[in-house]
Formats: sequence, structure tokens, C-alpha cells
Amino acid sequence: MLRERISAAMKEAMKAKDSGRLSTLRLVNAAIKDRDIAARSDEASDGVSDTEILAILSKMIKQREDSATAYEEAGRLELAEQERGEIAVIEDFLPRQLDDAETEAAIKAAMQKVGANSIRDMGKVMAELKATHPGQMDFGKVGADVKARLG
Repeated sequence: MLRERISAAMKEAMKAKDSGRLSTLRLVNAAIKDRDIAARSDEASDGVSDTEILAILSKMIKQREDSATAYEEAGRLELAEQERGEIAVIEDFLPRQLDDAETEAAIKAAMQKVGANSIRDMGKVMAELKATHPGQMDFGKVGADVKARLG
């Protein structure tokens, strides 16, 4: 389970006195706990699933990429480098990213499965991709590919 991997990595970072890695892992853990608290309002909730944790991690990476770009544009290279270091730590917990050929095959398979033939079916295709390949592709880029195929 992803939650246990993150906890184990935090313990290792503490033992190794790796403060940069530890602070990033603490941020990840806090984001997961925030989602746990938000999910408590659901009656039958038993915590955040691995799929939701992958979504949290993907969102955190996107935020850090945006921050790193902003820091670089402002000439704050040391802060941009810190953001990129955090991205590297978070990426350790994501599954392997699909390459271009695998992504293309996944898009074709999802389109066939949902019977997509117009732009109105884009939501169905994206939902299928997110369900079958969580954390394995950049859905922003994939969305543009799907739109181009359907449009």
C-alpha cells in the first residue's frame, strides 16, 4: 500500500538525517491526512485509497512544476531547484509513466471501450483513462490528444 511506503520512506529519511527528503515526505503525508479528514464526512469511508493518493501526488507535482517555472522566470534559481528536488522525491511513489506509444495505445483502447466517436464522448474517454491508468500519464497532454482525435 502506498501509505505504508510513504511512512517507511519518512522513517528512513529521519534515520539518514536527510532533511530535504523528510520535509517533502511530511508535506505528502499532510496532504494525505487532509484528504482523510475531508473523507471522514462520508459515512462508509475507510480512508483515502491508493488511487486518491496517486491523484494527490500528481497534483503536488503539477504545483511544484508551476512554482519552479515561476521561480525561474523571476531569477530565483535556488528556489526552482528546491522545487525540482521535491518533484523527484514525490515521483518515487508514482508508477512508471507510459511512453508515447503506450499512451497512444491506451487512448485507442479507451475510445473503443466507451464507443467514442465525437467530442461529446471526451469525458467518457478521460474517465476511462483515469480509472485504468492513474498516475501513469499527464492527463493535461492526453486530453489534448483525445480532443484532437475526436474533434
